[in-house]
Order: sequence, then structure tokens, then C-alpha cells
Amino acid sequence: MSISETAPVSSGALWTGRVLSGLIILFMIFDGAIKLPPLDVVTQTMVPLGWPADANVARMLGVIGLVATALYALPRTSVLGAILLTAYMGGAIATNARIGNPLFSHTLFGVYLGIILWGGLYLRDPRVRALIPLSQ
Repeated sequence: MSISETAPVSSGALWTGRVLSGLIILFMIFDGAIKLPPLDVVTQTMVPLGWPADANVARMLGVIGLVATALYALPRTSVLGAILLTAYMGGAIATNARIGNPLFSHTLFGVYLGIILWGGLYLRDPRVRALIPLSQ
């Protein structure tokens, strides 16, 4: 099935996809932006997760998250951004699993974000619907 053959999505589904994607974008902008300045609360929160209390490490993670989010927000590069954000969240899942954080509240939080991220993209992007045809 080509993109041109993909069944059009209703305007309600399209707007639901935009809202879901917007929530992810806003969350990731906050997540990335708070890591840019050398905030003690950010660096000290990283220590129990096994990361060094280093503002440069926090800044690097913030930049990576913001770049991936920008790619996700732009329609032309949204699939690449979704892939990069999925990898970023995979790192967060691995970090939380490694230190034994609670499964449903902490460890799987990245999975929840990933479901919202890809669900929003699926509803708003015909390329993704053509790639993953959930219904015929």
C-alpha cells in the first residue's frame, strides 16, 4: 500500500495525533531545557541514577533530547525524530531498570511516552500509517 492509497484519517483523529504529539514535544522541551543551565537539583538527581553529578553531562543529555524533539516536531523529519526519541527513552528505561526503580511508575515511563509519541505520529502522518497498516 502506498502513501497515496492510505485511507484518510478523520479530522478528529488528526487533531488527536497533533495533541498527543504536542504533549510529547512540550514534555521533552521541558526535560531538555531544565538540563541546560547548571542547576544543582538536576545534577544531584542524576547521581542516584548512576550518572555523574556533572553539569556538562546533564547539558549533553538536554541537547540530545532537544535536537531529537525538534526533529520530531518538524513534519519532514518527524519519523527520524521519533526514532531518536525512542532510543533516548530506551536509555532512560535501561537506567531505571538497572538501578531497580519501581516498574510501572519509573521504569516503564519511557514506554508510556513512546506509545504516546508513536500514536500521535501515527494519527498525524500518512507515511507512518502506510508503513504500519493497523487496519485494512
